[in-house]
Amino acid sequence: MKRQIFALATSVLALTAAAQADTIRVAGNFATDHSSSVAMEIFADKLTEVSGGEFEVNLFPARQLGGAAENVQAVKLGAVEIIWVGTAYLTRTVPELEIVGLPFQFETREAAFKVVDGPVGDALDEKLAAQDIMSLGYMELGFRQMTNSVRPIETLEDIAGLKIRLQPNEAHLATFRALGANPLAMDVNELYSALEQKVIDGQENPFSIIQVAGYPEVQEYVSNTGHFFDFISVVANKKWFDGLSEEQQGWVTEAMDTAVAEQRKLAAEQDGAALAKIIEMGMTYTEVSPELAADLRETVAGVAAETKARLDPALVELLDAEVAAMSN
Repeated sequence: MKRQIFALATSVLALTAAAQADTIRVAGNFATDHSSSVAMEIFADKLTEVSGGEFEVNLFPARQLGGAAENVQAVKLGAVEIIWVGTAYLTRTVPELEIVGLPFQFETREAAFKVVDGPVGDALDEKLAAQDIMSLGYMELGFRQMTNSVRPIETLEDIAGLKIRLQPNEAHLATFRALGANPLAMDVNELYSALEQKVIDGQENPFSIIQVAGYPEVQEYVSNTGHFFDFISVVANKKWFDGLSEEQQGWVTEAMDTAVAEQRKLAAEQDGAALAKIIEMGMTYTEVSPELAADLRETVAGVAAETKARLDPALVELLDAEVAAMSN
């Protein structure tokens, strides 16, 4: 009888502990099969493992809790604990984040990650923290490519006059103005319908996003312009994170480090395969010629200087030193 009572008491305690597991709400706007959403599932599993079930993660991908801009507001207010979002959507809060999204800034993804994983990333994280946002890592969004429903992009003149949706990043908008386009900042949750209704002519995103978001259904032409390398920021409400014990913070960061590392590998794989799938879905692919690539770089060269001029000089100096060190 005593054994039965002990067993019953143990079961009750276990159920009570499970019921009291802290729930972390995590929101994102990326499709469920995008590498970042897959990575957040890895985060959820890993956190449950390392915390011994103390934490339970509820994931809300694919705009279940609103678009990117709404997710940023939610994490600021503490309505959700963590979000994963294109870094551009945080530039209205921390303009200095524009410094890692300048046109033709990075030749490779490895160079891009060396910058955000180093002193520049640390400085940006401090600026986020000053706005009560805790940075947990940078995933790959990737090299952004241009699509439209009007004409193939073979020369600079082909870009002129096109209405192109961009993220709300001033450096990105200035880049497309320099190219002669009519850029429009628009949240991603409005993009598909705007393309379908031809309110706008085109958009720019990595090949993997173009594929999983179904843009080939409403766009005809795609080119490998690779004009920006973009990141996904994983951020938390800082007051929530600071309220965790040191051990709990360690669990969260360990689980997220695992997820970010896996996402970067998966993103590179998805990007490599996505272009073939886009063409298979019916898009006309136009390879950017060396001449056009040179024209694009020359035309937007002033944007980087103009952007740096309005940002923190110490951060600009730090970035320039990092880039110079990579080129030596």
